[in-house]
Amino acid sequence: MKLLKRIEYNAPVTLTFSLICFVVLIFYNIFGERFLYAFAMTYNDSLLSPMMYVRMVTHIFGHLGWDHFIGNMSFILLLGPMVEEKYGSEKLMVMILATGLIAGILNNVLFPSVALCGASGIVFMLIVLSSVTSVQSGKLPLTLVLVMIIYLGAEIYNAIMVTDSISQFTHIVGGICGSIFGLFSDKNKK
Repeated sequence: MKLLKRIEYNAPVTLTFSLICFVVLIFYNIFGERFLYAFAMTYNDSLLSPMMYVRMVTHIFGHLGWDHFIGNMSFILLLGPMVEEKYGSEKLMVMILATGLIAGILNNVLFPSVALCGASGIVFMLIVLSSVTSVQSGKLPLTLVLVMIIYLGAEIYNAIMVTDSISQFTHIVGGICGSIFGLFSDKNKK
């Protein structure tokens, strides 16, 4: 019992995001793809449907199985607390929602026949954000340059050369959002 008293909800946005993704995955396992299509997957729908606008953000909570979920949550739970401590919970929440919205809008406009769900864009945003550790005005950190080359370069290559069901575009959008947030955020104010 003493151990439970010592456990701290140390990264509320990261942990709550992960918990929501877990609950959505449970509902997906119970109700099937209809649940994801209704609440946690963005796709080209009628502009008159209010849910289309909601799903442009909520698609980040949906995952197409345990492997997809575990892969994303491993990175989110590893990197999220560090980024949340550095930037603050409110800023991280805004960054997550903005990245999801930007990816959702761009996916619907540029790839109208592709449905999108998952937190991969958020993962790439966190990877890039975590690489920006000591940005000083007028300087570009080498760690950020290397992360951009390795992760985003691989995604650009995969988008061009590999045909699969993974949205490399979302990864690229997440990485770009992470670099913009990291380079232009005032990290000292939470």
